[in-house]
Amino acid sequence: MGNAEMAKKTGAKIIIHEEEAPYLVRTPPDLLMMFKATPSPPADIMVKEGEVIQLGQIGLKVIHTPGHSPGGMSLYLDGMVFTGDTLFVGSVGRTDFPGSSWDVLEASIRKKLYVLPGETVVFPGHNYGSTPTSTIQYERRHNSFVRG
Repeated sequence: MGNAEMAKKTGAKIIIHEEEAPYLVRTPPDLLMMFKATPSPPADIMVKEGEVIQLGQIGLKVIHTPGHSPGGMSLYLDGMVFTGDTLFVGSVGRTDFPGSSWDVLEASIRKKLYVLPGETVVFPGHNYGSTPTSTIQYERRHNSFVRG
């Protein structure tokens, strides 16, 4: 809900998974009012599974991890994965929103994230766990919501 202001202040492009793009510009007015937010402009760039988002010398591979939302995505870079609202330290994203699904989220974690090398460092979208980061191996063994 801060996309318009962030884009204006930084000149950053809004990048979103193609499955999420329709929702970006349809935030319910009551939700905007509750957070004192402004509507988002449409995405500048839409991506899909397997594409690479290039930031200078850094390439982030898009892994489509729906479940929390239809266009949920994680970004992989040489031994690191940014999991957004899909996988947290010891927890997972919510699935009680329109368009979210526990079965889809669980499949995303098992089939897209838990197949990454065990030493892959997990950087979740929120710091809800006992530490700000984890590893795929640790989550496979200890995540009480989805064990590998």
